[in-house]
Amino acid sequence: FGGERRVTGLRREEVAMLANVSLDYYTRLERGNIGGASESVLNAIARALQLDDVEREHLFDLARAIPHAAASSTARSAPGSVRPSVQRVLDNMTVPAVVYTACQNLVASNLLGRALFAPHFEAKRPNFARFIFLDARARDFYADRPLACSLTAAMLRFEAGRDPASRDLAALIDELSARSPQFRADWADRDVHEHRTGTKVYRHPAVGQLELSYDVFEIPGEPGLSIGTYSADEGSPTADQFAVLASWAATQEFSTRTVDSSAYPT
Repeated sequence: FGGERRVTGLRREEVAMLANVSLDYYTRLERGNIGGASESVLNAIARALQLDDVEREHLFDLARAIPHAAASSTARSAPGSVRPSVQRVLDNMTVPAVVYTACQNLVASNLLGRALFAPHFEAKRPNFARFIFLDARARDFYADRPLACSLTAAMLRFEAGRDPASRDLAALIDELSARSPQFRADWADRDVHEHRTGTKVYRHPAVGQLELSYDVFEIPGEPGLSIGTYSADEGSPTADQFAVLASWAATQEFSTRTVDSSAYPT
């Protein structure tokens, strides 16, 4: 559109024109009256704003959630543990693996997963988000903690869009907002992110730096639960350190690989 601008981005009337809707209608959508928007209108707005796939899904989640919010509070309620068959799968994996909920609660793992995230599991209620934002050890454990913080806040916002009536998720967001200035800043960015695959670097207190590829898989028949796996390139220094991690894990008194579900609120 050109012209001098005091801030970056499109003006409201420009978005409305690109999406081929009236300015009044788009203004109502911006103010939260999105429940009755058609799929074609939402797609047009997504194109106008050049949303990526995750942002587009978040937009549609927000639109779908409006008329169904009251019924959704139990729809995505994740169990506090995994069924025995899932635990057997975890135990037979040769790479670190953990199971977590949409609220970032760690509910199960195999031995290597328990060892990899040992500082997290020391909490009564192991939770990725609480550790990243509230535990001082996160500054050492995560090689790029600012990125870990921003991605975690974006993941929680994405999940909040999928299930806006989740009491557990709302309670976690309220807790982090009250206790962490960093979370408040990252939450205010309004980014959304879906964690699926990528690379992370951890500084493990017992075995040193680990550069890992991660992949996340949803568990069939267990809504709200995901398995995160962590692997290393063959022949890499991290692959060699996995043997050290396994040896270290064998010396530890890890009482269980499944978290006591009673530690989490119902």
